[in-house]
Amino acid sequence: MKVTVIQSNVTDDQQLNLAKMQRLLAEAVAADLPDLVVFPEMVACISISPSKMRESAGAFPGSELFEAFSAMASAHNVLLHIGSAMELEDDRVYNTSLLFGRTGELLGKYRKIHRFDVVLPDGTEIKESKNVARGERVVCVPVESFNLGMTICYDLRFPELFRAIADKGADVIVVPSAFTFQTGADHWEPLLRARAIETQCYIVAPGQTGTFENGKFMNYGHSMIVDPWGQVIAQASNGEGFATTRIDRKYIETVRARIPLRQHRIL
Repeated sequence: MKVTVIQSNVTDDQQLNLAKMQRLLAEAVAADLPDLVVFPEMVACISISPSKMRESAGAFPGSELFEAFSAMASAHNVLLHIGSAMELEDDRVYNTSLLFGRTGELLGKYRKIHRFDVVLPDGTEIKESKNVARGERVVCVPVESFNLGMTICYDLRFPELFRAIADKGADVIVVPSAFTFQTGADHWEPLLRARAIETQCYIVAPGQTGTFENGKFMNYGHSMIVDPWGQVIAQASNGEGFATTRIDRKYIETVRARIPLRQHRIL
C-alpha cells in the first residue's frame, strides 16, 4: 500500500483551506498514485478563537464539510483520512478524525481523547478542553489489507493509548497533528519513533506547517512516516507539500518476529 502525508498551512478561512486541500490531494495523486492519503489535524480551520472554531464545526455525517471530504475521496479513488476537523453533535464540539473509502463511504471516526491544555513559554494559555469535548473510544478499523488505528496530535504523548490500539490489532497508526514549533523541534520525531518501536506499527504523521493568527503561532511541520523498526522512511520538506512511501505487511511481520514484544509482555 502506498501512503501519502499532506503538509499544509491552514488558516481560519474554511473555504480557502478546502480548496487548498483539494489542490494538494490532486497533486499528490498525480505524482505518486497513493492508496491512502492522510491530512493534518484541524484541516478545515485553525484559530485560537473558540467562536471561529465552533462556526467551522459540522455534523459528521450530515454537513457540507463532511460531503466535501467524501467527494474528495471518491473523485480520486483513494482512501482518505481527513486528519481532523471540528464536529458538532448535541451542542458539543469534538476534534474528530474521519476515514473515507475509495467511493466516499465512511469507514471510521475517532474523537480526540487527550485535549491540549498548556501554557506556552511566552505565557500564552491554550486550553482545548474549554471548548472541545473529550472522545471516549479507542478506534482501529480494517483498511483493505491493514488495520488502521487513529490518534490526533496530543494523543502522541500517551503511550497507553497506542498500546490499546496495538492490542486491537493495528498495523498502522495515524497521528495527524498541528504540533507547536516550540515542542516539535525537540519532541516530535523522538515521540513518533518511540511509538513505532513500542507498537511495531507504521506511524503516519502529517502535520501543519507555517504560522497562523498573523504569525503569532507557528506549527512545526516535518510530516513523516516511520516504519515498525523506528526508522523515518518518508518526510516532507519545509512548506506545503506531501511525502509518499510504500508500507509493507511482510516487513511488519519480520519486525515482530525479530523481537516478539507481544509474546513477552507481562503487564
